[in-house]
Amino acid sequence: MADTHYSITIAGIQRNLRLFEIKPGVRIAILNILGDTELVAAASRALAAKLAPLKPDILVTAEAKAIPLAYALSCDTGLPYQVLRKSYKPYMGDALQSETLSITTGKPQTLYLDEKDRQAVYGKRVALIDDVISTGSTLQGMRLIMNKAGAQVIAEAAILTEGDRAKWSDVIALGHLPVWVDE
Repeated sequence: MADTHYSITIAGIQRNLRLFEIKPGVRIAILNILGDTELVAAASRALAAKLAPLKPDILVTAEAKAIPLAYALSCDTGLPYQVLRKSYKPYMGDALQSETLSITTGKPQTLYLDEKDRQAVYGKRVALIDDVISTGSTLQGMRLIMNKAGAQVIAEAAILTEGDRAKWSDVIALGHLPVWVDE
C-alpha cells in the first residue's frame, strides 16, 4: 500500500502532510497553513530574515491559503501587504487581472488587483509570497499583474517549493516537496 503522509520539518516545526492524488498515478503533499498559527509564525520569522537583505517595499500574495503568511510577514517586517483576489467584485472597479491554472483543481483561475490597490504597488519593490509553489502558474499570474501595475518584483518567496527543485532555484523557500509518480 502506498504511503498516505509525508513528514517534513519547516523552520523547526514538524508536520505530517497528507498525500493527495491530483491525477491518476500522481500525488502531492498538501500543506494547509490555514489555522496553523505555530507553523505560520515560525515560517514567517524564517522568511522575514531571508527577505530583509533584499529590502522589499511591499508584500503581495494571492487569495486564500497564503494570506496568513503574508499577514504574519507584514507583522514581522513592518511592511504592508496586498492580496490578489480570485473573484471579481463590482466595487473593485477597473481591476487588473491575469489567469492561472490551479494544480489542485486543474481548472483556470483569475487573479485580480483591485483598482484602488494599484497605487499601493506602483513603483514599489515587491516580494511575491505564496505557501507552496508547484507549477508556478500562480506566481506567473502575480508577476504579470505586478508588471501591469508598474511594480518591480524583486523576490519570490514561499514556505515550500514542489516538483523539479532546479526550476525553483531563484525562489526563497524553507523546504522542498517531491511529487510522487506511480510507475
